[in-house]
Amino acid sequence: MKYIEIDEELYRHIASKTERIGESASEILRRLLGLDVETVAMEQPKQISQPGLDKEVAQTHQAASIDPETLIDKGALAQQKGAVGRFLFTLEAIYKATPNQFDQVLQIQGRDRLYFATSKESLLKASKSANPKEIGNSGFWVTTNNNTAKKRTILSEVLGQFGVQEKQIESIIGHI
Repeated sequence: MKYIEIDEELYRHIASKTERIGESASEILRRLLGLDVETVAMEQPKQISQPGLDKEVAQTHQAASIDPETLIDKGALAQQKGAVGRFLFTLEAIYKATPNQFDQVLQIQGRDRLYFATSKESLLKASKSANPKEIGNSGFWVTTNNNTAKKRTILSEVLGQFGVQEKQIESIIGHI
């Protein structure tokens, strides 16, 4: 298995080209480059290493089990208080569906902003006004002082990392 370092923009582009849940980065690139996907030996999914991360993450959609149709209980979502409540509720539902892969969200960052961390302190260190909230009891924290449009963008990126199709993402984020 070989590792390559790529920048954030390129990683997001590759991840956005996912056609099915569980598709590896290698399969995506082979398809995009017109190479034979069928001849690839069945191995562990390839990992894409990104500079600046503490550990190599980005096991591109490995065994993600998000079913957009059943992911969110629309009734329970409607009972959440405000955009922050709906944002946290949706992130918790994604965590519950993919607890072993959820650390992928740590890759989602702004140019000068940290959105996810494994501690409240990390988010506060990055921004005193972050207003960090824990995502359920997951051990993952998210910045909540963004406007609703930014919360939707962040959630879109999270769903995209788990291979959810653009049309389904739009449907989900429309409830935030």
